Order: sequence, then structure tokens, then C-alpha cells
Amino acid sequence: MAGLPDLANRDYVDRVNRAIDHITRNLAEPLPLEDVAAVACFSPFHFHRIFRALVGETLHAFVKRVRLERALYLMSHEDVALTDVALRCGFASSSDFSRSFRAQYGVPPSVFDVAAHRRARRDAMAAALDHHIAALPPGENPDGFAVTLRAQPARRVAYLRVLAPYGGDRVPAAAARLVAWARARGLAGGPWLGYQWDDPELVPLERCRYDVGVEIPASAVVDGEVSVAELPAMQLAELAIAGPIELEMRALTWLFTTWLPGSGLAPDHQPCFEAWRAEPFAHGGEHFELTIQLPVVDAATPR
Repeated sequence: MAGLPDLANRDYVDRVNRAIDHITRNLAEPLPLEDVAAVACFSPFHFHRIFRALVGETLHAFVKRVRLERALYLMSHEDVALTDVALRCGFASSSDFSRSFRAQYGVPPSVFDVAAHRRARRDAMAAALDHHIAALPPGENPDGFAVTLRAQPARRVAYLRVLAPYGGDRVPAAAARLVAWARARGLAGGPWLGYQWDDPELVPLERCRYDVGVEIPASAVVDGEVSVAELPAMQLAELAIAGPIELEMRALTWLFTTWLPGSGLAPDHQPCFEAWRAEPFAHGGEHFELTIQLPVVDAATPR
């Protein structure tokens, strides 16, 4: 995990990453300490201490926070009853969800202003990136953005995880290390991906997690500081861009606020990917040539 002190050997980091991936993929299910520790191949007692040392939160606090952030995401992007939000995010009941939400955000979910929350986070992200990010009003598309849909087969990805990725050079530094790792093993042909489970317009920037990854064949051996993820098959809404970070931010705004509501689709419980058309940061940190890949499902499909 880039951005944290080296509190344990790289094997420990990889095992905690596997536990985090298991949690984020299974938020609707019970996540007892014993089961999560088993995914990481630790005893529950030792896992609790190791997780807190590396992540900076107890497992219980991490699971509750990520469930609440997932709830905010659903409230922001889908027209869904709060009871359904509670169940889809792993809360025992709507009252349990409401209590946890009020404790975290100060008000019950029924009166929470998600739009204002997103604006405040967007301003914080713009300040961290040192860029002015002008959001497009819904319905406007002066950049001529166009979306294509396609089926994406399952992918095996070698990745490095970066904590608190906004600001500084943590992401480019992790990308450079992963490129060097992949080149040394003949795996640098890509495709190359960047993705995070956290929406920075909903999640505090210091809690965001960003993965830099490269697709690898099933036979490839993953070693060193690199972790591996098995991404399932999914349907992707793709939008190609070539330009500065401001263009990518406008593209994401248009994708979620204009294209998605009229598409008959909803975001899947997968991260939104940046698929670079070369190695990551091949054009430096000011110009990006990539395809945004938003995993989607039919809006009527239970998730």
C-alpha cells in the first residue's frame, strides 16, 4: 500500500489487500472478523492488529464506513428506497442503517443533502489536484462525449494499491514501480488500468484507495510488492478521452449526470476504470489518453 509506512513485509500488505477486496465485493453479506481474517490467511487475533496497523482503522470501523459510503453512492445514483439501500449495504435493518448514518453524518439519511455533500468533496478534490474543475450542467455536452457498450470478459490484474492518492506523486510513483515490475517479467504489454472503489465526491480524500494495475495471463506469477485481483466479467459503458484532467472530470460528470439517467442502466458494484491506451502516464501528468470504463447493469436488475 503506497502512502503508508512499511509496517509489515509485502506479504502482509498483499494479504490485507485481499481482505479489503473481499469486503468491498461483499458489502451486502455478513462480514465477521473470522471470515475476513480467513481470506487473508491470518488468525482473527493477529489479523485485527495487522489490519489496524496497515489501514489505520479497526476492521469494524472500516466495514461500517465503507458500507455507509456505498449507501451514499446508491442514494446519489439510483432511485431506490432507503430500506433497499440498507439491505444492499449489509445493514441488519433500516433502523440500524439510520442510526449508523446519523452517527456518521449528523442527520438521518432521509434528509441528507447528497448533492451538497458531493459539491463540497468536489471542491476539496479540485484543491488537492490544484486544478479548477468546472462541472457540466446536466444535459450539456460541448465536448461531444459518446458512449459505447460492450461485454468485458473476466480479467486478472496485477496491481499496486495507493492510499490517499490525491495530491503528491504517490500514484505516478506506484505506476513507475509497477511498469518496472511488469517489464522485468515480460508483462508490460497491458492493457493498463487505474481504478478505485471510492468515489472522491463522497469519500474523504485521505480515505480513498486507488489501484494501478496491468492485465496479466492466468499463468503469470505475481511476486514482490504486487498484489493480484480477479475481476469478473462485466458490461462496460466506455468513453474515450484525450486531454487534461479537467476533460476527464467533465467526462465523468457528463457520464453520471446526463448519459446514465437516460440510459436505462445503473452502475454495477464495481469500480470505474481508467484504461490507458499506453503505459500509465506515458504522456506525463498533464495529458491523458485513456478510455473511461463504467461497469453497468440493467436498472431493473437486483444487485
